[in-house]
Amino acid sequence: MIAALVLTVGAAPLVGADRAGGRVAVTLIAAGLPVASRQAVDEDEAAVEAALRHALDAYALVVVLAGAGGAAGELVRRALARLSGTRLVLNERLLTAIEAAFRKRDRPMPRRAERQALLPQGATPWIVPSGEPAWLLETATAGVAVLPAGEAALGELLERHLLPYAHGRLGGKEAVLVRTLRTVGVTAAEVEERLASFLPRDGEAAVTCLPVDDEVWVRIRAREATPALARETLARADAEIALRLGADCYGRDADTLEGVVGGLLLDRRLTLAIAESCTGGLLGHRITNVPGSSAYFEQGVLVYSNRAKQALLGVPESLLRAHGAVSAQCAEAMARGICAAAGTPCGLAITGIAGPGGGSPGKPVGTVFVGLSVAGETGARRFRFAGDRESVKWQSTQMALDLLRRAVLERA
Repeated sequence: MIAALVLTVGAAPLVGADRAGGRVAVTLIAAGLPVASRQAVDEDEAAVEAALRHALDAYALVVVLAGAGGAAGELVRRALARLSGTRLVLNERLLTAIEAAFRKRDRPMPRRAERQALLPQGATPWIVPSGEPAWLLETATAGVAVLPAGEAALGELLERHLLPYAHGRLGGKEAVLVRTLRTVGVTAAEVEERLASFLPRDGEAAVTCLPVDDEVWVRIRAREATPALARETLARADAEIALRLGADCYGRDADTLEGVVGGLLLDRRLTLAIAESCTGGLLGHRITNVPGSSAYFEQGVLVYSNRAKQALLGVPESLLRAHGAVSAQCAEAMARGICAAAGTPCGLAITGIAGPGGGSPGKPVGTVFVGLSVAGETGARRFRFAGDRESVKWQSTQMALDLLRRAVLERA
């Protein structure tokens, strides 16, 4: 298959998030290169070898993510040597790069680290100044790029080595460009209904809908004889689809919801403060993950108890007795209170029941209220989210950011 497989080796990616694998896949797709599958395999030698054997037969490019110095890296090296019928030999260039990396960190290189320079015969090191090196092995059927699972040098390895190689391995005579429109606050079924005339569509611009992390992404793949024609086709499809999506479309490609919200606040010279209860600081974490967020983010408070809500935000005790902490009235009071405390025109507040316990027939687990105050106008909205505790917290922050985004846009 003229496509790529992204294979992550390790126990953690098997049961949790695989950020490195996702980053590789997104980078390849954004460059117009086909990614057929993402997989994770445990640090078990037989499992790793079986996964690689199938991958070499099925895909033109296999991107393996494994920690070079751990068990995963050794398993991959041994398995690929056996599958390619070669021996593991010391690669002097790779050894020199590993030694330089330890010197840069002012640390002595342990003897065991030398094993990282043992590669299957014929493998080519990919060296970058910023961190761990990678390497490439070409077999009769596939190219195998083995990258470090850490994030430090991954971006540079992708740009300097993987993308140029992948274009040569996977790129055909046609020009292929890909763009992803990101939507929030709308279901996949609603998006598909609006884009019914595009789906399925396999012509000049192929369009697909992908539910991803409580968003719906619309991916447009333009295929033409030349890059110029592909850009024109992509622009036409983008404009028509964006018109149908309206305000539900918040960004494109690498845009994040928190980044877009930050840009809107910055453009309109607005500042924001937040009050969180059930999300436990996740909203503040997302907002401050955006570089430059100090230009518009003033402060945040974490008010888990009723006493904290009263003391820090001025939520009246009588309101809490009458309506409870998980209520629209409390969310509105929290939003007003944080605006008053911080002196900001915008305030966001979240209160709810993340679970697994604490629910009631009237307010089951997953009940969340988001309060929003913008320039003195305050309101709240009730949500009922499904999923575990982590999922409820994420969805709560997602809807809070989206409510703020829409309110700021309406004021433009």
